[in-house]
Order: sequence, then C-alpha cells, then structure tokens
Amino acid sequence: MSIIEIKNLTKTYGKNRGIEDVNLSIKEGEIFGFIGPNGAGKSTTIKLLLNLIFPTSGEAKIFGLHCVTDTTEIKQNIGYVPSEVRYYDNMTVQELINYAKSFHTHVDKEYVEELCKTFDVEVKKNISELSLGNKKKVAIIQALLHKPKLLILDEPTNGLDPLIQQKLFNTLLQLKEDGVTIFLSSHNLTEVEEFCDRVAIIREGKIIEVKNILDFANKKVKRITLKLSEDIREKLTSLGAENLEVNKNTISFNYNGDINKLLSLITKYKLEDLIIEEKKLSEVFMSYYDMEGK
Repeated sequence: MSIIEIKNLTKTYGKNRGIEDVNLSIKEGEIFGFIGPNGAGKSTTIKLLLNLIFPTSGEAKIFGLHCVTDTTEIKQNIGYVPSEVRYYDNMTVQELINYAKSFHTHVDKEYVEELCKTFDVEVKKNISELSLGNKKKVAIIQALLHKPKLLILDEPTNGLDPLIQQKLFNTLLQLKEDGVTIFLSSHNLTEVEEFCDRVAIIREGKIIEVKNILDFANKKVKRITLKLSEDIREKLTSLGAENLEVNKNTISFNYNGDINKLLSLITKYKLEDLIIEEKKLSEVFMSYYDMEGK
C-alpha cells in the first residue's frame, strides 16, 4: 500500500523553478530517504505534501487522500519535524507540548513523558533558553506525541549531538517495526545509507533516480581512473560508465557493470596507469550532487 503518492507534481514561483513533474510512491512501513543539493526542491516537495503551499500542477495524496482538499484529515495522522524550528519564545516547553497535544484526541500522557525522558527534554525551560539542538528535540516530541502513521522529517538531526541522533534513529526503527512510514529528507548521506530502505535523488527540481538501498550496496560501485593518450569517453559511456571526469590524459569514472567487458575494452589501449577503488555508498550519493547539466 502506498502511503504517499505523488504524480507530476510541479511548483513554479513566477520565473523561478520549484519542482517539475515529480513522481514518487512511498510504501507503508518504509523509511524513504530524500536527498539532493541545496535548492534542489526537497523542502518545496515537503511543503506541498503538508499543504503549506499550493501546487502549480499535478497532485499529491497521503493515505489515499488529496493533500489540498483533505489536508485537515491527513494532518491528524502526520508528524512533521521542520529543518528550522521556530516557536514562541515566551512559552515553556511544557506549555508548547500541551498546546500540541490539544490538536489531537487520546494522546497517551505516559508515552509523551517517556519521549521527553528519552530525548532529555527539560519541560520547565522557556523556549528562549533553548539551543538549536534542544529546540529540535522539542520538535521531535511534538511530531511523535500523537503516534502518527506517517512521519515527515526535514533534516531532523541538524543540531543534535551524536547521542541524541542515535536515540532518534533507534526510535524511528522501532516505529518502522510498528508500521509507521517515515519520509526522511537529509544531507547526512551516511544516515540515509544506514537507515533508509529506498532513496530518491532530486536535482534542479527533478527526480533523477529512485533506488533501493540494497541495489546500491550490491552493485559495489567502483571509481576507476585511467591514464592513457586516447580519448575513449564515448566507449566507456556505452559500457555504463557514469560521472566521467577528464583531466588532460586522465579519465575517472564510476562503474558498476560487467568488469570483464571493461577490461576487454581498456586492454585494447596502451595504459600508463590504472587505479580501481571501491566506493562507499555515501560517496556514490555524493556523485549525484556533483553532476553537471543533469
């Protein structure tokens, strides 16, 4: 069952680009990663899902309900952590939590107290006294307190210390076991690699790849560098070489195809040097950030 269904979703800001023809389907109970450079369209997509802005064209559905016309019903079962947390400075943390609880029925008081203890939230403090990381912890409590079916997290670990980051992902993994769907937008490629089931890469407002994390891992992408006098870029591309970089007589590229076919090609030429390195998954993700004109 798809919890989030996005079809040809487009948002333009006058002459400026937001996102263009975004299509995504996110399954129930998965942790879905959403990555891309700054300005790629991640936050725009999230704001459209939350009905904070309206689409230019296309549509998005959550729980089979339309994100614009059914937004009130949808939000009863969504938890959201924004990338930048802003609250009223003159409220205490407890007052803020109580206010958030008032939007929902049958909130488990003991569960909320347990969350505050887990994330070491000081409920008596004023919001104005909190650091960036402590405000983010309050946002996490607010997102989880009503036990939502879907969590939308925009850079949730930004500002958190490593211990709290680990506690957050332990919590998320437990929620996943309970059937909660998690949509995670993050610049931390290592956490995407470690915790997500699938990942979508967005660049310049367009989805350029949606992959299963295991597919990435099983491919064991290699970074290969050749030093030779001939220009064989087209032949390498035809074999599946990606992210080619040329510097004088040196060609570097990512490769996850049949190594025998590659060796058959390059042995036809006189090589001055050959370097083969196995890339970490986070390095593979980084190559999408570095691509030009795509």
